[in-house]
Amino acid sequence: MDSATWATVNRLVDWLDTHSTHTPETARLLRVLKIQEEAGEVAEAIHGAMNGNPRKGQSKTWSDVEAELCDVILTGMVALATLSSDPARTFDTHLSHVAERSLPGETACTPSSTSSTTPNTPSTMSARTQAST
Repeated sequence: MDSATWATVNRLVDWLDTHSTHTPETARLLRVLKIQEEAGEVAEAIHGAMNGNPRKGQSKTWSDVEAELCDVILTGMVALATLSSDPARTFDTHLSHVAERSLPGETACTPSSTSSTTPNTPSTMSARTQAST
């Protein structure tokens, strides 16, 4: 994440703090719990995109799923920025630990190494999953 992204997240946290009627302790808990609420909206969008409810039919698209995933990520970033005095460092440190554990022998991630020429659609994700098994 770049510094502009975290600056925006910090402005959102400031806005939430200014408009909150809760104690700081309660606000922290509610922001963490909000992640679960947003994750439920991802599940609902997937059901809609996959025609999971015959009564509703295909009520959502994969673009809706992507938007809901972005809400989960943003909500997690807001929660992290609420809990951590340096959320960018906290996130980068954690990402480095996960990458070291999962990608042994690889160098640090750079913007050019993270770009993908293949879009992450359900069909390409399925093909990638099958290829890796």
